[in-house]
Formats: sequence, structure tokens, C-alpha cells
Amino acid sequence: MRRRPARLLASGPYAPPTAASELSVVSADGSRLHAELHGPEGAPAVVLVHGWTCSTAFWAPVVRELAADHRVVLYDQRGHGRSPAVGPGGYSTHALADDLAAVLEQTLPPGERAVVVGHSMGGMTLMAAADRPQLRERAAAALLCNTGASRLTARGRVVPLRGERLRTRVQGALLGSSAPFGPVTPLSKRLLKYVTMGPAADPALVAACAGIVHACPRAVRAAWARVIGELDLEAEVGRLALPTAVLAGTADRLTPPEHARALAARLPRCVGLTELDGLGHMAPLEDPAAVSRVIRGLVTTHGREAAGQGAERSGGAERAERDTTDGTGNETTKEPTT
Repeated sequence: MRRRPARLLASGPYAPPTAASELSVVSADGSRLHAELHGPEGAPAVVLVHGWTCSTAFWAPVVRELAADHRVVLYDQRGHGRSPAVGPGGYSTHALADDLAAVLEQTLPPGERAVVVGHSMGGMTLMAAADRPQLRERAAAALLCNTGASRLTARGRVVPLRGERLRTRVQGALLGSSAPFGPVTPLSKRLLKYVTMGPAADPALVAACAGIVHACPRAVRAAWARVIGELDLEAEVGRLALPTAVLAGTADRLTPPEHARALAARLPRCVGLTELDGLGHMAPLEDPAAVSRVIRGLVTTHGREAAGQGAERSGGAERAERDTTDGTGNETTKEPTT
């Protein structure tokens, strides 16, 4: 059953814009994912992958920044938003990678390459897909935003305890709880702001974010929390060979900037590390213009580079086809080259 976005998001600057079209993507295990396309056909493509407890609604301000001149692809991660929940065996980083591979294959035209942006668990999705041919062939560049590859509960700053072992245990228990969040209240909004945003986040932003997070089913929230708590994608980071930028908020309690610095140091082709002063874990909501500038930079530099390579491959294929004829339409034979 498909859920509609929370009513708190029905209007205002954080309301999800109307998609140009919607479709259902089928993943490798048969799971169906709700996907949306925004912006003009034929424009440079950007794929946005949301994080834990969020949905396509999370990207609304960024979509507004990009959709005038980009083809923006969004999808709800399994169990989130309008993508149905799955069985107990369907929650893993392998499944996340399968889902992203399916989205790239089924939403982009043949030969199209996109800049792929992953926030939080969305960034983990990108890392998990490092070896997938769909990512190598369909992604021109990537942005890892407010994310990390391992030791997330150990390095988190949600609970201000000094001992790492105790801090890990307490934070893991809090974040992995399946207790219901209940309705959005002034207290729940204050707690959410403390955990996920910088101190300057305005009330409308906090309310919009609360509507998104509280809409996530508690069983789904807990299932993904267990995956995140055991996360170790360090090896995959070393195999993420496409041009990749990293972005962090200096006030991020869930994935502090040390995660971003570690990613930047380990990535084979890191093309920039951006730390946004005073922002928390929800940087794309807190400052969509700053995040969109980084995305645009990747599109300008690496999207055009990928388009040029595609044209070169196409031209090479055309030349090869011409070389197999003798000018009269009859096929000739060429020696293979090495």
C-alpha cells in the first residue's frame, strides 16, 4: 500500500513539488520502489538517494533548486515513503545496492549517465553499489552527503558520553529502538532538531523534517537501524572509482565530519570535501542552495566529461561500422588490434 506524504508537508517551502511523471521500479528481488522524475527531458540527469527514515519528500528544496535545468530522479528506499516494506531478509546493504542499480537502469534513457547523490543511508547505498556495473556505466560522478562507511554509533555525538563503549551501546539502543515516535509534538520536534540539525534550523524546517521522519514505519526504522549499526563499507569505499565529492555539516551529531574526512582520504577519485559550518545531519534541507551548488559543479565538470566520452564511444562505433565496408556496401575484414 502506498502512503502519501505527511500532511505537514502539504504546503509551504518544504512541500514536495509535483513530479513530471511517476513510475514503479522493480528491484532484483521483486521489490517495487516508488520513483519520480522532475525537470525537462534531455537535461543533465541527477539521481537523489535519501537516507534512513526519510523519503522523496526530503529532497523537495533541492529539487526546486535543480529541476528548472536538470532531469532529477528520486526514489523511495524500500520500506520508506511510497515503497512497500519487505520481509525480514530484505534489509541489507546488498539490497540497497540492488535497488540503486535497478533505478539507474529503469529511469535513465539508454546511454545516459547521471550525477548520483546519496544522503546518509543514501550515501551508504552508493558505497555498497561500488562494484555494480550499473553504477560504473550509468553514473558520471557522485556526492556522498552526511554519511559514513563504518563505526557510526561509536563515532556519533547524539549522547554526550566520553567512554566509546558505553556511548556506542546507548546510542545504538536509542537509534535502533522500535518504539513508536507517536504524533509530532513540540517536544518531539525539539529532540529531532537536537539530533539531526544545526542550532539555526528554523521552525518550518523542523516541522517539515518531523513530518517526514514520523511517517516512517517503526518496524522499517528499526530494521534499517540494525543494518546501519553493523555497517562496514570501508572496502567498498576503496572501490568507488568514479569522481566523488564529499559533504558534511560541522554540527552533524549522527555522522560527524570525521566520517567525511575519512571518506575523502580513502576514495580513489575524491574531487572535493565541503564542510558546511553550523549545519547538522540534514544539510540538504538546512541549506539546499549550498548542496545544490556542489551538485551543479559535479554536473558541469564530470557530467559534460561523461557526455563527451559517450559521444566519443558513439563516434568510435560509427567509425568502426564504416571501416567494415569497402565503400560499396560489401563487408570487409579487419585484423584485430591489441
